Amino acid sequence: MGNTLQLLNWLSRMRPPAASAALVLAAVLVSVVSTPQPAQAQTFATLHSFAGYDGIAPMAGLVQDTDGKLYGVTSQGGDNDTYCHGVGCGTIFKITPSGTFTSLYSFCGFQCSKTNFGEYPYAGLVLATNGDLYGTASSGGANEDGTVFNFRIADGTPTLTTLHSFDGTDGATPVAGLVQATNGDLYGTTSSGGANDDGTVFKITPTGTLTRLHSFDGTDGETPVAGLVQATNGDLYGTTSSGGANDDGTVFKITPTGTLTTLHSFDGTDGETPEAGMVQATNGDLYGTTSGGVGTVFKITPSGTFTTLYSFCSEKNCLDGRSPISAGLVQATDGKLYGVTSQGGTNDTNCEGVGCGTIFKITSSGTLTSLYSFCSLAACADGSYPVGLVQYTNGDFYGTTEEGPSCDVGCGPNYDGTVFSLSVGLGPFVETLPTSGKVGAAVKILGTDLTGATSVAFNGTVATFTVVSGSEITTTVPTGATTGKVMVKTPSGTLTSNVTYRVP
Repeated sequence: MGNTLQLLNWLSRMRPPAASAALVLAAVLVSVVSTPQPAQAQTFATLHSFAGYDGIAPMAGLVQDTDGKLYGVTSQGGDNDTYCHGVGCGTIFKITPSGTFTSLYSFCGFQCSKTNFGEYPYAGLVLATNGDLYGTASSGGANEDGTVFNFRIADGTPTLTTLHSFDGTDGATPVAGLVQATNGDLYGTTSSGGANDDGTVFKITPTGTLTRLHSFDGTDGETPVAGLVQATNGDLYGTTSSGGANDDGTVFKITPTGTLTTLHSFDGTDGETPEAGMVQATNGDLYGTTSGGVGTVFKITPSGTFTTLYSFCSEKNCLDGRSPISAGLVQATDGKLYGVTSQGGTNDTNCEGVGCGTIFKITSSGTLTSLYSFCSLAACADGSYPVGLVQYTNGDFYGTTEEGPSCDVGCGPNYDGTVFSLSVGLGPFVETLPTSGKVGAAVKILGTDLTGATSVAFNGTVATFTVVSGSEITTTVPTGATTGKVMVKTPSGTLTSNVTYRVP
């Protein structure tokens, strides 16, 4: 589509002065809690600084795989730097929790064969139940409208397979990640294309059969740039960055078969321009962010009751952060929601005068605590403009920054982005893949130091299991199992799942 490059430029440089024009800054929103709490003790580490050949500008967070590594993408850079306007077409990489980095794949392979390969992956990867990783490329493919791809490492060899090339009618320019629903299909959005060129919602099977479920028309939203989340009621929830009753974006739900309902239209006073996906918390409510103006944190019930929890820039000079552009929230094992802002923080004189971004936590009632301000190290060696956050099963958080070290404060060896970790003292846990299933369903359990595990139980019901490695256990839902936490006994202690496993 003709708007692909413009959209990519918008996404990769969404900050003043460009951001002010793109987001159409509006009135400062009212905050439930106006003063963030003092920062808690934490340990921050920069694990990797990108240098162009191994990637430029990661625009999404990371995902933990069964091998215990974290996998991610960069939107530019890589070995094919002579293509894609001289900046490279993007990469896939993996990194260990301690920082050992490996570049796995450079997009635009085989000299940019458009029939097979995508370019500019802006969205993070998702780990499917079959053990493969799936993602989207915002451009390239057979029609230059982007792709959906499968990525796996078999016998040590990374292999990328293009599953679908968008053609405009079924969507174009996918900049959001995928989610695997309980029916096994993957669901996602495209930011343009469809019947009205306002974006689409689609589903695709793990083998590549794609179905367009909905075409936005402006009145029900347009330009969805965030991924979907499947709630416990089975419906999928998402946001559009514009459109709706006030052209400030929407929150919607859609059934797995394609019936869409607009739940909320932003009007500026309650936020605008939601660009990140939502998360369903353990209390059943959905939580998300808006990036327009100064940015907000909001919650919405599955039926559509909306509440603005926090408005950023509540502190002078936006010391609490502003504009959480492309990063959603994650609920950690302490029950708090953690996220990042792409601007603001205590280093407000750096990064074009708007601050380099923050890491924060917020309670479900709206009390915000600032944890870390980027560009705290010399020459912004810790990075700037964070774009993603995930809690690894060792309890720590891992994320990426779009830039850093920063030329605004003196260039280091590169300024192409970083991978970082943040420890706030939370303990290890396990997570299940998937998070629900009937008796007899296969389940993967991800964790750390699982070697020597002696017991696996689903809400107290003991299950048979196999320890595959120190980071993976395979099991099945045992007869008599009921909805509840999964617990794994190891030589170092008992680990509990981060979310409840649901047994229908």
